[in-house]
Amino acid sequence: MKHATSIMAVGLCVLVSAAAAAADLELQIDRIVQPLISEKKSVGIAVGTISGEGRQVFGYGRKSLKTDEQPGGDTLFEIGSITKVFTTLLLADMAEDGLVKLDDPVRLYLPGSVKVPTRGGKEITLLHLATHTSSLPRLPYNFLASQLRSWRNPYLHYTAELMYSFLSAHELRRDIGARYEYSNFAIGLLGHVLARCANMDYDKLLVRRICDPLEMNDTRAALSPEQRLRLAQGHTIWGKPGWNWDFDALAGAGALRSTVNDLLVFLSANLGLTKTDLLSAMQACHAPRHETDLEEIRIGLGWHILEPIGTDRQIVWHNGCTGGYHSYIGFIKETQTGVVVLSNSVNPIEAAAMEILKLLNPDWE
Repeated sequence: MKHATSIMAVGLCVLVSAAAAAADLELQIDRIVQPLISEKKSVGIAVGTISGEGRQVFGYGRKSLKTDEQPGGDTLFEIGSITKVFTTLLLADMAEDGLVKLDDPVRLYLPGSVKVPTRGGKEITLLHLATHTSSLPRLPYNFLASQLRSWRNPYLHYTAELMYSFLSAHELRRDIGARYEYSNFAIGLLGHVLARCANMDYDKLLVRRICDPLEMNDTRAALSPEQRLRLAQGHTIWGKPGWNWDFDALAGAGALRSTVNDLLVFLSANLGLTKTDLLSAMQACHAPRHETDLEEIRIGLGWHILEPIGTDRQIVWHNGCTGGYHSYIGFIKETQTGVVVLSNSVNPIEAAAMEILKLLNPDWE
């Protein structure tokens, strides 16, 4: 009996220690995030972490200026360009199933009437699109005309017909594969051709191959009425109500909405903490594929890989921004840690996200 009591005491000490560590983490995250609210750089922020203490969610500020309700793990936000790492995961997963190949020319998956630009006898491949090395511009030159139709919702009217028209007329400015050049158009085109290959729209393809298997039921381009009630109001850099963005042909570049809880599931799967058949495709996306114009950063399939000088760690990350939201997701496989930060304001939150990731890695140099 004495021995049993001793074991119980040790167990209680472990629980108390874990609770203290969690409380300390919360206080430190408060010091990083709360100033963004008090200084009116954001109206509301939801934070999620993965570490030795498990998954934790923290909420700050308000879901909108009309309510005192705090954002939480199930609050929906537009995640903008974080959509891109879902699009490139679709590519890796479909490649594993033999539906496409990374080095397939893009033209194979477009109507025969579309003339995809070439240079020096070289064709743009799916891999070029996924690594931002296609030599296609950040946005197509005919984007402005569709943007003027709805400047508050700039991607809404950019159709497949406009995409095809641009491709057929465009002349590449540099050699294909020669240089990293971040391109919303390239990843949007990738999402479009993958959807054509699967004979379904982008949102349905994403749900079937990624969201349903991972039980990410709140990660969607199109929201249900119930989900719209949980969507945080977006805000401009001045703190005024912003506008939601909707996508047509370029959905693969930035159409998704999601929650901290869903993105923590996604992080856990990418870290290998959650068992999933998608793991090998995820790992293929994490592998560095090309240099960028920043010394410490390389590009994988969609993901950026930061390798801070003097360390042997890789921070795999992406951020996003739309007309009323800012987002960040990042993780370190070596330490099994990760962070999600979702804000309902346009203002940047990357510095705060990196500080939180450092908190999860106390031996960070």
